[in-house]
Amino acid sequence: MSLLNIPDVFIGSTDDGHTFVVLNRRIRAADRLLTDAGFLAREHLGRTLYLLPPGTAQDAHERAGDAMYGLLAHTHDFVDLSWTTRWSPGTPEADPDLRFQFTNATVTATAQTSAARSLLEQHGFALAADGSSYQPLPGLDQRSLLGAVTAAETHAYTLGLTVRVGLGIPTPMDIPAAPGRASAVAPRPPSAPAARRRPR
Repeated sequence: MSLLNIPDVFIGSTDDGHTFVVLNRRIRAADRLLTDAGFLAREHLGRTLYLLPPGTAQDAHERAGDAMYGLLAHTHDFVDLSWTTRWSPGTPEADPDLRFQFTNATVTATAQTSAARSLLEQHGFALAADGSSYQPLPGLDQRSLLGAVTAAETHAYTLGLTVRVGLGIPTPMDIPAAPGRASAVAPRPPSAPAARRRPR
């Protein structure tokens, strides 16, 4: 299962700076709320993506905030790991204190400050053998990995630490297919034609 498919609403960022929203259940008002906030709807591999092109963090922050405020009336099951929407007045855009990078079925974290390192350890991340990064507890499934990162990211925000989460998605075209999408599965070889019965 892709981590994008876990909550009702997933907000993320591609490496090239697009902000995207994935809906994993039907929310009647979602299309209007998202398009009114400036997101563009696009069909992609069996799902509708809502995209904001690269722009300023302030603009993405305000647009995503407007849409999410409206969606909260319909669900509280959403995850926001977008780095493109992280903006607050008076905070310089610099190297983040804490980075998370999703790769395949795992995540790696790096910390620039002692406060960020302490926070990772509080959330069960252990120093990797290379001594420069942190790994979550072994054996976590995608849902637990997502929970560990969102908990640490939220905690970091309350402490005033800056965070960037990389989802390993270079462009919107690389966003995974919807669950159960046939094109995401290797195609079956064509079956042989059924043998005809001989007339008697």
